[in-house]
This record gives sequence, structure tokens and C-alpha cells, in this order.
Amino acid sequence: MAKKIIKKVKVIAPAGKATPAPPLGPTLGQAGVNIGDFTKKFNEATKGMGNDMIPVVISVYEDRTYDFVLKTPPTSSLILKAIGKEKGSGKPNLSKVGTLTKAQLKEIAERKMPDLNANDVDAAMKVVAGTARQMGVDVK
Repeated sequence: MAKKIIKKVKVIAPAGKATPAPPLGPTLGQAGVNIGDFTKKFNEATKGMGNDMIPVVISVYEDRTYDFVLKTPPTSSLILKAIGKEKGSGKPNLSKVGTLTKAQLKEIAERKMPDLNANDVDAAMKVVAGTARQMGVDVK
């Protein structure tokens, strides 16, 4: 028989470096997740992902067990990494913070494909380009 999900928790944690400290600990504690156990499993699953922030969706069941699904890093953080900047432009239309090449755009789009609502890489590239524009990043 299928276990009943009582809660879904969405958190973002650094790959391979999740700790029970806030904001993660209290959020998971409220949901009844064994925090030490979760951070251990999450860090194992993400240790090869560099310094990206990894969104994760945790399903908590009524018997206090859980499982989790890793998502791809936020598009904005992948774009910033590609252009080597810490943050986007406060005024994206007026001041530009950098430029993405078509190759970088395609690379990000391919990495984000599983989590994007796009049928092919071209559609995914348009989604990523839109995010880049919002951040004040030109695509050449």
C-alpha cells in the first residue's frame, strides 16, 4: 500500500555542504524529517556538483519517513556562474552586467532541460535567454 504524503518541503542547499544549521534545520525539523540523516544523504547525493545551490523537494510520509528529489540549480545562478559575476543588474534595461555566448546559453539550457517546460533545446534556450535578459545579461 502506498504511504500517505503529509507534507512536501522545498529547500535549496549548497551541493555537498548541507548542515543542520538554519535555515535547513528548523524547516526540516518542523516537517518531522530526521535532519542529520537528511543532510548526510543529501551531501552524498550532491558531492560531485561543485559549488552550486541545489533545490530539493522532500516528501514527508505519515510514518515520518521521507524521500527527496534533486532539481537542477536555479537558471539565474547558472548564468551568473557562466559570466563570472556574483549578482545580476538592479536595472537590467539600463546597466548590463555581462554577456552570454550562444554556446554558454545552450550549455545552461541543456543542463536545465529536465526542469524546464520546454520540448526541445531551442525552446529551453529561449527560456534561459529570457532569464538572462531579466538579469541584465546580453546574449550574443
